[in-house]
Amino acid sequence: MYVAHLSLHDFRSYAGVEVEIGPGVTAFVGRNGQGKTNLVEAIDYLSSLSSHRVAADAPLVRQGASQAIVRAAVVRDERRAVLEIEINPGKSNRARINRSPLPKAKELLGLVKTVVFSPEDLSLVKGDPSDRRRFMDDLLVQISPRYAGIRADYERVLKQRNSLLKTARANRRGRQSDETLISTLAVWDARLSELGAEMMRRRTQLVEDLQPLAGKAYEAVARGANRDDAVLVYRPSFELSGDGTPLEDQLHAELQRRRPDELDRALTLVGPHRDELMVSLGDLPVKGYASHGESWSFALALRLASYDLLRSSGDDPVLILDDVFAELDAGRRAQLADLVADAEQVLITAAVGEDIPEQLRGRRFTVAGGEVTLDG
Repeated sequence: MYVAHLSLHDFRSYAGVEVEIGPGVTAFVGRNGQGKTNLVEAIDYLSSLSSHRVAADAPLVRQGASQAIVRAAVVRDERRAVLEIEINPGKSNRARINRSPLPKAKELLGLVKTVVFSPEDLSLVKGDPSDRRRFMDDLLVQISPRYAGIRADYERVLKQRNSLLKTARANRRGRQSDETLISTLAVWDARLSELGAEMMRRRTQLVEDLQPLAGKAYEAVARGANRDDAVLVYRPSFELSGDGTPLEDQLHAELQRRRPDELDRALTLVGPHRDELMVSLGDLPVKGYASHGESWSFALALRLASYDLLRSSGDDPVLILDDVFAELDAGRRAQLADLVADAEQVLITAAVGEDIPEQLRGRRFTVAGGEVTLDG
């Protein structure tokens, strides 16, 4: 699978731009602030309906415009389809396939798969637990688009439950009866346990699948390492019994046990929103113990493992290397290039063309002053 053509209207810095891409390696080269990352960000947005750079949609719309449009022609098994997303901050986004509207934008999920390497990847190993939870959940959506609905339902239930806990705490302080609220809370407990258990099961399986791939990738990109050095462990927010009790029941029981604490703090203290993906080199966590080079190697290994896992389904994802070579020494640049050179489509952004390894020299565009020009 590859993106053959990209069209942007009022997306980021572009009032309008058309770019013919094609399979193989394509590089966008230009000084910082010229808009090269905006091009690959748009393709990634079609894949995940979110940006790897910002949390909200508003920054994606060009200043002065009310909406942005990303349109891409995608080729899979020699069949071509035009995918389109209309980004409407504060309103519902709208999606189309071959100009035909889709009932919901999320139906685009799974039609384009991407794996993005970027300077922000260091947060996967050195950032907050929320960064690693997002990594797991975003990857699960690419593997199974249905997971997006489970994730959204859980977040909605969590929000409702936290709101109830805040009201119950206020009532207790005002010495008002909160029996009705507690009864309603029990309903949300059951739903949170059901959805939370499903998320935990899928995350656990994902980490099991990623572990050998991450170990293999770390061995390839870290000097003198072996595949047993990189360790991934999914750690729930409470201790599992291991006695065969259904996960839903264990989560529900823990919610009951922690209810006094939750009422005091007006927060849900148990569930996948508080779980952690532990990343370690041997027995030591990467965060706080690994060197800068080791941390970068581990972050690259996680992305490479993601790529290999998605590729195992039989459909190559679009591989995006967003300004990543500037962060790597020459050795790691060459190692990464060797590992991804056979991908069906590789999109690269770089401020300096010489940073791109020889193995990844292909079609090249210069990006400057809002113009995207094919070299040569």
